[in-house]
Amino acid sequence: MSHPQAHAAAGSSRARALFALALGSVGVVYGDIGTSPLYAFREALRPISHDGVTWGEVVGLISLVIWALTIIVTLKYVLFLLRADNQGEGGTLSLLALLMKTANGHRAILFFMGIAGAALFIGDAMITPALSVLSAVEGLKLVTPTLSDYVVPISVVILVILFAVQSWGTHAVSKFFGPITALWFIVMAVAGAVHLRDDFTILAAFNPLYAVNFLYSDGYLGFVVLGAVFLTVTGAEALYADLGHFGRRPIQWAWFCLVFPALTLNYLGQGALVLKHPEAIDNPFFLLFPQWMLLPVVILATAATIIASQAVITGAFSITRQAIHLGFLPRMEIFHTSETQTGQIYLPAVNAILLFGVMLLVFLFGSSEGLATAYGISVTGAMVVTTVLAFEFLRMRWRWKASTAVMVLLPLFLLELTFLGANLLKIHDGGYVPILIASLCMLLMWTWVRGTALLREKTRHIEVPLEAFVKSIERKSAHAPVSVSGTAIFLTSDPESAPAALLHNIKHNRVLHEQNFILTITSTNTPKVAPAERCSVERLSDRFARIQVRFGFMETQNVSQALGLFRKSGVKFDIMSTSFYLGRRKLVPDRHSGMPYWQDRLYIAMANAAIDPSDYFRLPTNRVVELGSQVII
Repeated sequence: MSHPQAHAAAGSSRARALFALALGSVGVVYGDIGTSPLYAFREALRPISHDGVTWGEVVGLISLVIWALTIIVTLKYVLFLLRADNQGEGGTLSLLALLMKTANGHRAILFFMGIAGAALFIGDAMITPALSVLSAVEGLKLVTPTLSDYVVPISVVILVILFAVQSWGTHAVSKFFGPITALWFIVMAVAGAVHLRDDFTILAAFNPLYAVNFLYSDGYLGFVVLGAVFLTVTGAEALYADLGHFGRRPIQWAWFCLVFPALTLNYLGQGALVLKHPEAIDNPFFLLFPQWMLLPVVILATAATIIASQAVITGAFSITRQAIHLGFLPRMEIFHTSETQTGQIYLPAVNAILLFGVMLLVFLFGSSEGLATAYGISVTGAMVVTTVLAFEFLRMRWRWKASTAVMVLLPLFLLELTFLGANLLKIHDGGYVPILIASLCMLLMWTWVRGTALLREKTRHIEVPLEAFVKSIERKSAHAPVSVSGTAIFLTSDPESAPAALLHNIKHNRVLHEQNFILTITSTNTPKVAPAERCSVERLSDRFARIQVRFGFMETQNVSQALGLFRKSGVKFDIMSTSFYLGRRKLVPDRHSGMPYWQDRLYIAMANAAIDPSDYFRLPTNRVVELGSQVII
C-alpha cells in the first residue's frame, strides 16, 4: 500500500473510532441533559402563567435557556473544563486529587469543597432517576386520561427493575444507549423544527437582550423563574465526570453536531407552540407531537430517561470508588461487571441506598412537578464548587495570575451564584431534600477522614520503628522467635513502623517466617499507575523487606495480581506458601477523644460496616491470618 493510501486508511480508521466514541458519549454523557426538555420549559413557565403569558415572557424565557446552554455548558464545560483533566480523567474528586498534589496552606478548604461537590453529585444521582422517569411516564396522561392513576406505580416498577439489573452490568445494553439517545435527540430536533412555523418570531430568542429584559421587567418573578431555567443544564457535571470514558474530542463533537442543535430546536419549538396555543403551557413538550405519535414518543422518552438514570447511577458508583480510594469513605464491596471496561463497576451498598432514596422521593412528591422544585439546588451547588476548583486549577496547574483567573471565572461564578440563589428560594417546596442528602454525605466523609486521622494519631505512640525492630529481632539471643519455613506478608498503612500483626505474632506465637515482607498499599492522586511504577522493594535485612504497591484512584486494588510484578525485582511469591497477616482493631468510643461522642459512634459504625480487607484487596481467602487488638478512640 502506498503512503497516501496508508495515510487515508489510517484517517478513515480514526474517523470511525471518533464517530463510535461520539455516538457512545451521546448515550452516557448527554442522557441527563437530553431529558431536560420534558419538564424544564414547563416548570419555567409555571410561576408566570397564572394570568397568561406574553410574547416577551416566552421569548425571554427561551432566550434565557439558549444562553444558559451556551455559557454554562458550551463555554464552561465543553470548551474549558474538558481540558482541566487529571491524566485524562474528569470530575470533582479527580480535579480535587490533582490540586491536592500542590496545595499548601488551603488543603482543608479544597478538601471541603471537593467533598461538597461529590456529595451534591450523589444527591443529583438520587433525584435524576425519580424526576426523569416520572416526567416521561406522565406523557401517558395525554394518551388517555384513565392512565393518570397508574403513573406512580408504572414509574416505581421501571425504577425497581433498573436498580435490580445493575448487578448484571451495563456492558450488554450500553451498545444500544448511544443509538437510542441519538434517535431521541433527532426526534426532539424534528418536533421542534416543525413547530417553528407556529410563530417564527421565537427566533428573536437568540438575542440575549430579550433574556435581560425579561429578568428586568419581571423582577422577583424573573428571579424565581431562573431556578427552573437552570433545569435545562442539569447533566453538565456528568459531561465532565465521564471525560475518562470517551475523551475530550468525542464529547465535544457530539455536543456541537447533535446535542446542542437538537436541544436548541426543541426549546424554540416549545416556545413557538406556546405563542400560538397558550393552553399548551400545561405540557408543551408532549403537545409538540400529534395524538397518533404520543404513545411511541412516551415509550422513547421512557427509554431515554432510563438511560439518563443509568448514566448518573454509574457516575455515583464511580465517584464513590474514587472517594474510597482517596480515603474519604470506608472500604465497600466493588464488583467489576466487564472484563475489558474498568469503569463498569457495581457497588451493592450504594445501589441499595440509591434505590431507597429514589423510592422515597417518588412516593414523597408523587409527580415530576413536585420533584422539579427539589432538583436544581444539588446541580447548581456542584457547579459552583467546580468553578471554585477550576480557579485553583488555573492558578496552580496552568500558572495563570490570580487576577487573570478572576477576570475569566468571576462572571461565570456570579451567574452560577445567581442560579443557586434562585434555587434556594425553593427550599420550603422540596429544595431541602438535596441539601439534606448532600449534608449527610459530607458528614459521613468528614467523620471518616477525621476519625481515621485521630486513630492514626492514637496508635502512633505505641508503634515501634520498623528498622529498629528489625535490628533487634535479627540479633541472636535466647529469646529469639522460632524460624519457620514460608513467607509472611504483613499489611500496614505505616511503612515506618512495625505492623501490629507482626508484633502480636511474635509476642503470642513466638515464630518468625523465613521471609517477611512489610506491605503498604498506597492510593495515588492519579487515576492510574503505570505497571513500571506499581511496585517497589527495599531490603532491610536477609529476612525482612519493605514493599509498596501503588494504585490509582480509578483502579481496583488487586494485591494478589500486583504481587506477580515483583518478579522483575527478583522477588518471587509462591501464594500457596505465603501467609497474609492483617491487624484487626476493635474500636471503643471515648468521650474525651478529639471528636464528639456521637461522631465517635458514627465512625465506629462506619468502620464496622466496611468490607473485610482480604476481600477488598483481593487476597487469597485461605491464606489470610487476622490478629486483633483494642483501641480507644
